[in-house]
Amino acid sequence: MPSERAEADLIRASRAGDGSAFAELIRPIYSAAFRLAYGLLHDRNEAEDAVQEGALKAWRKLGNLREGAPLRPWFLAIVANHCRSVRRTRWWSAVRVEAVNEESHSPDLAAAIDLRRGLMRLDYDQRLVLVLRYYLDMPYDEIASTLSISSKAARTRVERAVQRLRPIVLMQGALL
Repeated sequence: MPSERAEADLIRASRAGDGSAFAELIRPIYSAAFRLAYGLLHDRNEAEDAVQEGALKAWRKLGNLREGAPLRPWFLAIVANHCRSVRRTRWWSAVRVEAVNEESHSPDLAAAIDLRRGLMRLDYDQRLVLVLRYYLDMPYDEIASTLSISSKAARTRVERAVQRLRPIVLMQGALL
């Protein structure tokens, strides 16, 4: 990841129209953006499309990035907002999960499937904070920066989302 000074130089060059500078800016955070999109959409192709769309939007709106502000939270917010739009415009909302044969799969796989199903039952904002915290391993202050909220609010939202998710996952596990 570029230093703050190097990032600022790359941002200036990108604003001046240097596409290779922008690519160098995005490269170190691209995989985190993909993990975020995949965590929200649960579809590899849609996640790839969302990150690419997010990169295009970021390129066009680079002038909106505040001077001295870090690129990562700003870019991840763009990707998260695009994922929200994708979820809203879907005409279907079925979760595609392969049939699980309990005897042939480990308990870890069953638990992962339960977790994924539980996440899909949460509303977008709850799923977003959990993906940021646990899929991307973001500290609360970076979650706060990404969502434009305080660190305390970020911590509270994560705790509430976990409290909401826990009974859903436990109930699903009991049904199997």
